[in-house]
Amino acid sequence: MRTPRSGVLTLAAALAAVGLTGPAASPAAAATVPAGAGSYSDTRPPGTSGPTTNTGAPVTPKLTPAAAGKPVPTNDWWSSLAFQRYGDNPYSTPMYGHPLTYQATAAGLDVGYPTTPAVVGDGRQYEFAHKRDLTLGLTGLNAPDTRADAWSDWTVTPYWSDGTRTLRTTIGHGLPFVYAKGSGGSASVTTAAPPTVFADQGNVLGITVNGHHYALFAPTGTDWTVSGSSLTAGLGGKDYFSLAVLPSTDALAAFRKYAYSFVTGSQAAWSSTGGTVRATYTLTTQPQEGTETGTLQALYRHQWLHTADPLTAYTYVSPRGTMKVRESRTFTTAQRAAAVLPALPRASGTDPARLRGHLAEVVNAPDPFSGATDTYWTGKALGRLAQLVPVAEQIGETATRDRLVGLLKGRLQEWFTAGGPSEFSYDRTWKTLTGYPASYGSDTELNDHHFHYSYYVYAAAIVAQYDPSWAADPAWGTMVKTLVRDAANPSRTDAAFPFLRGFDVYAGHSWASGHQGFAAGNNQESSSESTNLSAGLVLWGAATGDTALRDLGTFLLTTESEAIAQYWFDADQQVFPASFGHDTAGMVWGSGAAYSTWWTANPEEIHGINVLPVTGGSLHLAARKDAIRRNIAEMERENGGQAVEWRDILWEFQSLADPAAAKAKWDAQYAGYTPEQGESKAHTYHWLTTLDTLGAPDAAVTGDLPTSAVFTKGTVRTYAAHNHGSTARTVTFSDGAKLTVPARSTATGTGTGGTDPGGPGPSTGDTFQLRTGGALTTATGAQAGADTIASADGANHDGTPHRPLVYEAKGVNGTLRPGVATAFRLQVDAGTAVGLGQQARVSYDLTGDGTVDRTETYHYFATDPVAGWEEYTQGRGPKTATGTLGDLRNGTVRLEVWHAIGTSTARLQTGTDRSVLVIPYA
Repeated sequence: MRTPRSGVLTLAAALAAVGLTGPAASPAAAATVPAGAGSYSDTRPPGTSGPTTNTGAPVTPKLTPAAAGKPVPTNDWWSSLAFQRYGDNPYSTPMYGHPLTYQATAAGLDVGYPTTPAVVGDGRQYEFAHKRDLTLGLTGLNAPDTRADAWSDWTVTPYWSDGTRTLRTTIGHGLPFVYAKGSGGSASVTTAAPPTVFADQGNVLGITVNGHHYALFAPTGTDWTVSGSSLTAGLGGKDYFSLAVLPSTDALAAFRKYAYSFVTGSQAAWSSTGGTVRATYTLTTQPQEGTETGTLQALYRHQWLHTADPLTAYTYVSPRGTMKVRESRTFTTAQRAAAVLPALPRASGTDPARLRGHLAEVVNAPDPFSGATDTYWTGKALGRLAQLVPVAEQIGETATRDRLVGLLKGRLQEWFTAGGPSEFSYDRTWKTLTGYPASYGSDTELNDHHFHYSYYVYAAAIVAQYDPSWAADPAWGTMVKTLVRDAANPSRTDAAFPFLRGFDVYAGHSWASGHQGFAAGNNQESSSESTNLSAGLVLWGAATGDTALRDLGTFLLTTESEAIAQYWFDADQQVFPASFGHDTAGMVWGSGAAYSTWWTANPEEIHGINVLPVTGGSLHLAARKDAIRRNIAEMERENGGQAVEWRDILWEFQSLADPAAAKAKWDAQYAGYTPEQGESKAHTYHWLTTLDTLGAPDAAVTGDLPTSAVFTKGTVRTYAAHNHGSTARTVTFSDGAKLTVPARSTATGTGTGGTDPGGPGPSTGDTFQLRTGGALTTATGAQAGADTIASADGANHDGTPHRPLVYEAKGVNGTLRPGVATAFRLQVDAGTAVGLGQQARVSYDLTGDGTVDRTETYHYFATDPVAGWEEYTQGRGPKTATGTLGDLRNGTVRLEVWHAIGTSTARLQTGTDRSVLVIPYA
């Protein structure tokens, strides 16, 4: 047993100002640092290690004097610049900015633009691997290392110096440019092969290397000299030059306009109001010559799907699918907020007696923590118990609830107190908080802090829900906030921890490796443990009244939810290369994705690792039910049958799309399986029976309270919300429904003040069902039916309606919701016919005068030749759009569906909430 160290440090007033209080960043001597009722150490326990190279040698951040002492953003796309994982590489490993890739060397910055994927590892991984097209540097540069000189939300400035020459470049996500500032030598570009020059304008040179087009920009009045693979330009007394990768050779003039408007920083801002999350991404620039301050930037798929800002026709290839170019320093996205609940609500299909028995299995176990000692497995055990606290309360098991809360408090407080066998220790050099005993490289590589700490924050949020005094800052709240500051710090001015350590705001998801020291770039395996932290922030913020932290969690969860759908699950089937042959990825890398995990090739774990832990923060996965169905089908194909090892996780996942099918598996197998380590039969039973009763989560409808959700079964919608506040409040949903929720309670209903989950949904709102006969209606309660989509007769009707099914709603009134787009989900079935593609067009006549004011034609959906309903959505965005939306005043909304290609008919489902059009109006 270690004894507590003496010494007390004063809390930093500046950190208290941002709401995440904690001790000063640089203690003068070894000390136990107080944090409310808890504490952590500022030195590691004896016999443990902090960050090291791969051979175990201690390592310090590789920074310039200008950056020294600043919190280092480990777990980023470029972290190998600052974290030297390999003793023989003081520069960097490949860094994937997209569309460009980079690697620092002694001579400068290697730059590539990989456009052709390779499928490797027995077909289990696709990669657009970094391959050097050219090296940007200065003549004669031979630096002993490369260091991080400056950084912002998604850009970084590497620095080289060999004593005579000094070079700085600024690179980043979405930047087609590399901006260079240097002294002591001429601008130098060395190509991997002799280039083809397609434009020579003196100080502007257009070249093609390895089939990729680049433009080189030197100061006005200078000239590029080409000698084989060496291209140089004197800087004429200036210190700047740049290059850009071009979408095509004819883009040179458009890119030249912005070549001297150097990006100097990047920042994301977000808000969450009324069930909508908005984010604005802004670049700062500084002109090196002239007055131009604009720029060009490439948006990832998860961004351009949700922006209404104009985009150019320019595109780039990337491992995340097509990137689209915007001509501006800023753009804004808007998404429906992802739902979070402390637990699924009570439902009539759950047998209290049976649930009581399963709860007893957990609380009466000899060791409810299953022998866990390190941060990760302790976290898993905390999460397992926390899930059951609201469940026990629902059936009146207050003694069980209180016992579970007591277990959570006891173990959290052990970890939140320095000097025992388990504690958190602050590293003043790396500006990070590490739990000991550590695991999976959380100490030596700074891996996975957001995974591990997600469970602690989530468990603490559940405790706070039932005992707010425990979560107060003078009690244990300060320690919880200190973990948050390490893993998901919202402050850019905190001197003790970096901003959002693990979350990459531009990439839209987190990274797991602290050092990023891989040829494939950084990676993340368990995206669902990343979103577990975001959901924990929502619940902790809601329980403690910290709306800023709550809204941060909503932004992170909503953003990563779309990234997961696109880049892990390929929900629109537009990201994975056709040669990859998989419908899901277990891991996403900077260079691509892999059908694998770190520890096993078993399909159950590959598919389940991006699902667990299943909580009230997992509901966002239900937004893409088609992707869930493909995911489960692939798992069973690869597995040779249904799940065996992780069946509970995969049943719960399936229930987000098909609750009855998932519950049927439980009914047949519940007696003969062992729960996954973070699960329990109590939670799985409650989850499956609740969704079987209420229906799957309905992400098309959002509430104006972050802790609210909607479930749909047949024609019945159930609204649920948890109110952490001390007074009752009314939650308003995007379809017009209202639900009054008492203080510190969960409520369910189907309308204002409603409590009966079996009643009909609202008859007004923005969600229209299709009716056979051609109507669009917000009414529910119809019988399911189907209409026949006529054949394309072997012709190509892509973009032009051909014998379409037409559905209309007239006399529609509504106020346009800024930043929100048209959405639909249509159930289609091609039977066994091959080569069919259904297409949809939505048009708006704003005043009902017969003039169409806005038309949106969507990319067609290629159905498979397997009988059964498939879901066609707006996910790929409009193929074309004309006109402008405005408020609807007695307007007409029309949906047309036809076959763009094919020689057979198909069916379109009508009369259900599974085939709907959602218009962007309130």
